[in-house]
Amino acid sequence: MRCTRRTRRFFNRCPQHRNRNMKLLLSALLGTALIASAPVHAQSHAGTRQAGASHPNVLFKTSMGEIRVELYPEKAPRTVDNFIQYVASGQYNNTIFHRVIRGFMIQGGGFTPEMEQKPTRAPIPLESRNGLKNATGSIAMARTNDPNSASAQFFINTVDNPNLDYPNPDGHGYAVFGKVISGLDVVKKIEATPTATHGSFSDVPQKPIVIQSATVVSK
Repeated sequence: MRCTRRTRRFFNRCPQHRNRNMKLLLSALLGTALIASAPVHAQSHAGTRQAGASHPNVLFKTSMGEIRVELYPEKAPRTVDNFIQYVASGQYNNTIFHRVIRGFMIQGGGFTPEMEQKPTRAPIPLESRNGLKNATGSIAMARTNDPNSASAQFFINTVDNPNLDYPNPDGHGYAVFGKVISGLDVVKKIEATPTATHGSFSDVPQKPIVIQSATVVSK
């Protein structure tokens, strides 16, 4: 992999030196002690949804406009089921896009506008070997250095990020489970938002970008 400014910013250094201090999507934001120890319930309806061969749609209403994503349960059944359960429970309502990096991605789903972290269920197994790519407009699960640590936080790729695909330099990749089908212009507006450091958090939009609601909608 060619060592670019974007690669260095994501991994904290070039991939050939990745064994120490890798800056993954949540390395500065999530501690494993904050991950709930409850059993995973995400598998409960995955088989049913997969058999239906449908592509659920989720609509995010944000303070900067609407974003609609289409999900692929046949590719990432546990991830999609987990995500829809969070949507149905209202987990994402009144959260923010707390990490925005121009030329890379926008990340949300875990913090309130006051930068308080929301509790989550137990993490889910990684489903990055599903053939879906971290291409522009794709939605994927954020995680820590532990490949099986994804819970509620997600990110939307604002450019093609093949370095996040399985097998990326950490050997695991990031699980894509859907894509933006409308509102990519809103994603781009969010990406262009000025950011700053907020306490121990970096790349935080100076003005909170609020996910007012997230709902499963009909096509």
